[in-house]
Amino acid sequence: MWRRGFCSSTAALNNKKWDALVIGGGHNGLTAAAYLAQSGLSVAVLERRHLIGGAAITEELIPGFKFSRCSYLQSLLRPSIIRDLELHRHGLKLLKRSPSSFTPCLDGRYLLLGPDAELNHSEISKFSKRDADAYPSYENQLEKFCKFMDPLIDSSPPEVHQGVSSFNSRLKHRLHKSEFWAHCLHQSVSMGQQGLVDFMDLLLSPASNVLNRWFESEVLKATLATDAVIGTTANTQTPGSGYVLLHHVMGETDGDRGIWSYVEGGMGSVSLAIGNAAKEAGATIVTNAEVSKLMIDDSGTVTGVRLADGTQVHSSVVLSNATPYKTFMDLVPENLLPDDFSRAVKNSDYSSATTKINLAVDKLPQFKCCNLNYPEAGPQHMGTIHIGSETMEEIDTASQDAVNGLPSKRPVIEMTIPSALDKTISPPGKHVINLFIQYTPYKPSDGSWEDPAYRESFAQRCFKQIDEYAPGFSSSVIGYDMLAPPDLERIIGLTGGNIFHGAMGLDSLFLMRPVKGWSNYRTPVRGLYLCGSGAHPGGGVMGAPGRNAARVVIDDIKG
Repeated sequence: MWRRGFCSSTAALNNKKWDALVIGGGHNGLTAAAYLAQSGLSVAVLERRHLIGGAAITEELIPGFKFSRCSYLQSLLRPSIIRDLELHRHGLKLLKRSPSSFTPCLDGRYLLLGPDAELNHSEISKFSKRDADAYPSYENQLEKFCKFMDPLIDSSPPEVHQGVSSFNSRLKHRLHKSEFWAHCLHQSVSMGQQGLVDFMDLLLSPASNVLNRWFESEVLKATLATDAVIGTTANTQTPGSGYVLLHHVMGETDGDRGIWSYVEGGMGSVSLAIGNAAKEAGATIVTNAEVSKLMIDDSGTVTGVRLADGTQVHSSVVLSNATPYKTFMDLVPENLLPDDFSRAVKNSDYSSATTKINLAVDKLPQFKCCNLNYPEAGPQHMGTIHIGSETMEEIDTASQDAVNGLPSKRPVIEMTIPSALDKTISPPGKHVINLFIQYTPYKPSDGSWEDPAYRESFAQRCFKQIDEYAPGFSSSVIGYDMLAPPDLERIIGLTGGNIFHGAMGLDSLFLMRPVKGWSNYRTPVRGLYLCGSGAHPGGGVMGAPGRNAARVVIDDIKG
């Protein structure tokens, strides 16, 4: 189903020099291809796997159950990309979640949060009236910061100009830089000194400091703190984790800021819609086409790629949607990159502590903390269900286990049940459940993810922990698919299993991403560009790196 309309034969690539090639059919690569094709360029996307989407995929691994195998929620995809590529016309259907968050507590209480301000006030008041009154101001401040970030996300960083170019090109580059910094200055002035101080505080501080200043209720702080550590090896006390919190609330669904949604048909529908837009614009998308090496001429300029089957595909422009490590350490021939650049890429942080488990179950979990009895899914099933993170201390303890080389004794689990809203992904009466789990080191000191018994033991640890909140959950499991960090690397191509193509610390953002001096999607290899999550503005199903990179390529080609 997920290969409809795409070509699995490399024969379509022969006997032609393409204007541009895209390595990897993840959502960013497909986005880049769509914009390039819309500009009139001939484009081919080369995808290693049998289906497009990278980490934004849907796979039917258990008959009748369609899993969003890696990424599982939509919010960050830039609204301008949805409009430009007419993704709704190409089949994208977003299912808003309300409430959006449910945190059950072992003491019999629970916290629901969502887009309903009255619900939020009522729910938070169960724990703290002071926090309930403060929460709208907290949300307003984050929304203000997100608006400040929007233009930074949607443009290429104002990098120092690289290489030799025409006078007009250099002049255009200077104007772009001047406009960028002038806009930032205007935004800063409009925010005011106190606003800027608060913004810098959020960027630089540990999430725990930020949340402790705002709130007193442990369960509220822990629920919000999960956004600051998700997908990272950090804990709530890591400096800069406040930015990751902001990164995960800067999206929107159909104009509603900070609202995350399910995608009908699973996350593969996002990639399929973008792929269909690219194909309609004239792009060729080829699956089962693994790139083994870039072809470079004697002057150090890209001339195309060589596939694993020996096929040579020719182009003087190549965009890589692979991770920076894969791109520069594996695909670029040896001794072509400057030593300092190679060292920076090699020593970037690709560590991961994330495991994803996708389950088929025969019934919905029933949480003993609430008497929300519904014949089908209730409000407690709609949003992200936070298991094992009732306090920030629990999150930090789970993180410390991984620092010591061990999978967390009590993992931090984010459970989602997309079939509560999406009736296309599971048989009637049965459900699909996603578990996003932290913290699981890439190489545990007490065993190996290659060992089936070790994997099963950890999965059962997670299921038993859920049983504490929803008795009988374990017995509802029909089957499951588990992706530990090495699986994410091997199957999806995420170096180290890192879902962001590299850490999102303050030393690896904006002008520092992927490495200092090369943040504008160009690389030291002439004709090679980076268009994936390893480039600015980073990870998540955002599309911005692909769109921004395509604009740089179009500018370079067409002047």
